[in-house]
Amino acid sequence: MYRGRTVGVVVPAYDEAGFVGGVLESVPDYVDRVYAVDDRSRDRTWAEIAERASRLNRAAATDRGRETVAAGAGFDRRIVPIRHDRNRGVGAAIATGYRRALADGIDVTTVMAGDGQMDPARLPALLDPIVEGDADYAKGNRLADGARDEMPRFRLVGNAALTVLTRVASGYWRTGDPQNGYTAISRRGLERLDLEAVYDRYGYPNDLLVRCNAAGLRVADVPMPARYGDEESSIAYATYVPTVSALLLRAFVRRLARRYPLRELHPVPLGYAAGALALAGSALEGARALFGRRSSDGATIGIGRAALLAVAGAASAGVAAGLERRLHAPLEVRRDG
Repeated sequence: MYRGRTVGVVVPAYDEAGFVGGVLESVPDYVDRVYAVDDRSRDRTWAEIAERASRLNRAAATDRGRETVAAGAGFDRRIVPIRHDRNRGVGAAIATGYRRALADGIDVTTVMAGDGQMDPARLPALLDPIVEGDADYAKGNRLADGARDEMPRFRLVGNAALTVLTRVASGYWRTGDPQNGYTAISRRGLERLDLEAVYDRYGYPNDLLVRCNAAGLRVADVPMPARYGDEESSIAYATYVPTVSALLLRAFVRRLARRYPLRELHPVPLGYAAGALALAGSALEGARALFGRRSSDGATIGIGRAALLAVAGAASAGVAAGLERRLHAPLEVRRDG
């Protein structure tokens, strides 16, 4: 237990043989239960999880001199190996662990990737905002302060772009590094989320943030440097960024519909809708001016209209975004690293 709260760790793994065993061994002793979820790996990941779980569970039981592994929690084993029947994606693996943690009544559930990139020593920084009642969900931020220095440049550029898009989609305007999967969530937070609907691939942290805002959850942003070693990322950024961008657009519309019912005629969705229409009109007018059969004067007038519509659209969306930033400020918690 940690400060009187039971703690669970979800370890999603796909083709992480050679890494996942070390992650299981590195989980701090105060963690009550570890859910090691193999997403139907093609290598020896499952065998490594099963072997390490068996050994660590026996060692823990021997050290404590009883069958119960988690002191005070009543669990018959500390590490729980879980294997998907097919590859479903990292988001689905985490959701599987979340559901097991809910069933076990865990107070705070965290996520540590199976590749060893997440430093176990930083776990308390994520747990504290939840244990102290300041937040429902806490996440690491490698872009805060000097934490970004260790991130490879190609990741930094893509991450910065998706940070902007996720801020718009989620309504958490002070939260950065949305791709960071090192997180912690309270039992209350999990109970308020539809885990079956969370995106099941690599865009799950972005989608989860949007869903947290729709559910009115408080989010803590915790500066946290990442660790990069010999592991290789399976993310293809050329397809990842467009895919997550499309995901965020759908999530954005879904969040607005939930937070601001149409019958209320709230200025936020009205402002975003007016902005989108104006920007679409600007693009259409610009295309007609440049590629349509118009005289030079007509083309000039068309370009002028397109520019005016673009300015009006950007201004309308900006006003809506500014209003959301003020409305949702109480849901964002800043923590020191």
